[in-house]
Amino acid sequence: MSQAMEKRQIQSRLIERGSNFRQFALSHGYAVRTVTQVVQRWAGNNKMPRGRLTFQILRDLSRVIGKEILPGILAESAEQNSTPAK
Repeated sequence: MSQAMEKRQIQSRLIERGSNFRQFALSHGYAVRTVTQVVQRWAGNNKMPRGRLTFQILRDLSRVIGKEILPGILAESAEQNSTPAK
């Protein structure tokens, strides 16, 4: 099982791409404070978040930096997108 990323690793990946948490939040329509709180709370954690907004932020961040922040978050979102609504 792969290891969850720490806050500094996420931050350095964003910086490599010429971005930061604030720019990511604004460009994706999230509140800056919410993004920083989600990263602070979930970075380094191996569990999946239950909240939709938290999940979306971590999934979008993972896509932007090109690496899963939480192990399986991109696979998990693909499963949710492919499951037909009831």
